[in-house]
Amino acid sequence: MILKPDYNLVSLFDIDFKKLKSIGISAVLFDLDSTVMPSKSGEYPENVKKLLNELKKEFLIAIVSNNKKQEYISKVQAISDFKVIGNANKPNPKVMREFLKSVDILPKNTVVIGDRPLTDVLAGKLIGAKTILVDSITKETENIPTRFVRWLERLVIRK
Repeated sequence: MILKPDYNLVSLFDIDFKKLKSIGISAVLFDLDSTVMPSKSGEYPENVKKLLNELKKEFLIAIVSNNKKQEYISKVQAISDFKVIGNANKPNPKVMREFLKSVDILPKNTVVIGDRPLTDVLAGKLIGAKTILVDSITKETENIPTRFVRWLERLVIRK
């Protein structure tokens, strides 16, 4: 099933990045809101900031977000020393393909990590990358309608 991620994990911190490196992954594309930072916060939690700094030593990393607000994307770019791309229109794979081509990395050497099967996982699958679905970084504090939608999405990918 095209919506089923290669790995379905609880947290970014459950990902075995050494294993990904050993199978040829050289680029990590993260979703932004609810994946590496609380939605629309514009700030990385300290533990995520530390993880990203470690990963930069081993991988090319970038953020690919559907957020269309240029002011917000610019704010995140200002606190990031890697590429932050907004208005990606995921699951459309065009922006991801263009970025990977610009850095001369093949999709098969890429992993896409995000919190949504219908955008992040699908976009990753459409470009031919490995995919990892993680729970929202703020799942404990999300409102009930958002948690319900996430539950429905995960119900679909179990089949």
